Amino acid sequence: MSLRLLPFCALALTLAAHAAEPVKAVREGKQIIVRSGDREILRYQAEAGDLPRPEIKEVYRRGGYLQSVFTPAGKLVTDDFAPNHLHHHAVWTSWATTQFEGRKPDFWNMGEATGRVDFVAVDEVWNKDTSAGFTARHQFVDMTAKPEKVVLLETWKVIVTTDGKRNIIDLVSIQNCATESPLKLPEYHYGGIGFRGNREWDGVEGCRFLTASGLTDRNKVNTAHEPWCWVGGKVGGETCGITFLGSPDNFRAPQPFRAHPSEPFFCFAPQQMGEMAIEPGKTYTASYRMVVTDGEPDAAAIGGWWKDYTAK
Repeated sequence: MSLRLLPFCALALTLAAHAAEPVKAVREGKQIIVRSGDREILRYQAEAGDLPRPEIKEVYRRGGYLQSVFTPAGKLVTDDFAPNHLHHHAVWTSWATTQFEGRKPDFWNMGEATGRVDFVAVDEVWNKDTSAGFTARHQFVDMTAKPEKVVLLETWKVIVTTDGKRNIIDLVSIQNCATESPLKLPEYHYGGIGFRGNREWDGVEGCRFLTASGLTDRNKVNTAHEPWCWVGGKVGGETCGITFLGSPDNFRAPQPFRAHPSEPFFCFAPQQMGEMAIEPGKTYTASYRMVVTDGEPDAAAIGGWWKDYTAK
């Protein structure tokens, strides 16, 4: 399942063409923070941080994910350790229902303590011209094996820029088997890259969606196969959101969506289309662009962003 990846340097050049304001990535303690001037764009949680509430069990502690994402006006569009889904984070990658060497580790639902994703290292934090970014490594651990066993090795490559009206984040997830055994992914309705929206978006009416074909009903957005989807709502009484664009080079592109029926949760889930596997000697690469904006979504503008993203 080897996928073709847009060259990382080409992505940087494409993003730089949009940028009007410089951005800077800085390692601060257990996080990497990306800012434009004094405006925060995102935080990446490297090493696992402190649990935000005393009632949260230790099993939920983790690193290796985007902890927060902001609009150009400073609106927080994400949540972390959502009360009813403690394993949900701003933006993270994981797999739910899996099969590995006859066992069934679940790397997504951390409360079951059968699988987890660990932060390993930050390899690079860089700043160049009008873009900034970092490269980090994670590992997927089968907790049901005795002793525990690393299943997958993952590298994240992240590029960030802004033009003052859009914060643009490119995330590339590169996964390889850590052993000679494949990770099998049976057909399932979620898993892959996940997004948890601001807590103000909780409830059926709190979170809104818009897809490339114009779908707004979350029940129809769920399982739709489209190149992009805007997810948003009101924060502090003002509309804002994040548009997810999936690379046409991704496995099974356009990948189907999972939209939760009553919560601000969204993901791309290629395994909705049937069983798949990450196999030894074959790289699984998934690339996404997130465009974070204030105000109502503009389908025509997003169509232009899609053309920019997919231009070769």
